Formats: sequence, C-alpha cells, structure tokens
Amino acid sequence: MTEVSFYHLQRTPLERALPKLLEKVLESGNRAVVMAGSSDRVDALNAALWTYEQRSFLPHGGPGDGHATLQPIYLTAGQENPNGATVLVLVDGVNHGRIGDFQRCLDIFDGNDPEALEAARSRWRARAVEGYAVTYWQQSPDAGWQRQN
Repeated sequence: MTEVSFYHLQRTPLERALPKLLEKVLESGNRAVVMAGSSDRVDALNAALWTYEQRSFLPHGGPGDGHATLQPIYLTAGQENPNGATVLVLVDGVNHGRIGDFQRCLDIFDGNDPEALEAARSRWRARAVEGYAVTYWQQSPDAGWQRQN
C-alpha cells in the first residue's frame, strides 16, 4: 500500500524544503522521481538542487541530462519513472496517474497560497477515498517537519 504524505510548506519555499526532503529519501536508500508542473519549473528545481547549499550534493538529473536510469533523483514534468524510483514527489499541485506504482508519494504544497491549500485538501480527500494511507506533515518553526493527526 502506497503511503501518500502531504507536506504543508509554511516557513520556507519549495526550493529550500525540497532538497532536505530529497536528502532523507536518499539516506533511506531510495530513489525519487520529482514531478513538477512544467519543463520550466523542472529547470528551476534542477538549478536549485545544484545550489541549495555549498557543501551539499544531491545527485540528480532530468530529461535533458542523459543517463536517466542512473539518476538517484529524476526531475520531470511527465509521468515517467526511468530510474526505478520507489518515491514519487509531486509539486505544483500536479497529479500522477500511477501513484500506486510507488512505495511512497510526497505531495508538497504551499500553505501560504489559499488556492494551493484548498487544492491539497481536495487531493487529500481523493487519496483517502482511493484507499491510500495518508499522512499530513506541517513545517515547524525551525523549518523541520511535524506529523499532525
């Protein structure tokens, strides 16, 4: 059963929070596919992952980088999974048609945007009705994550 975890951004933008979540994915021995709303957004996230911290490195690539099967983190605006990822990361409110193909799905949304918040609530309800195990994580004051009930 796929666990779908909703991550409610409140303190930091996606470009700062995503690298930390992806570090956790890699530390757990998993690979990730990050699906964004457009190829422009993929390019922006790609740049952010290269520059988010001077002393850190997150191995990643996207459709234009080659060696997709070797990428521990693959960035895309499509629904492909060329690296055999077990973790799907959704940003920009995108929907993936095969969430059940993954062990875990992280749905990251901007809680400071009322429309994004309402859309995330709708996705939460839909995932629960579809039978997925859903969890909700909210950013803490130190920009960490706290599971909410």
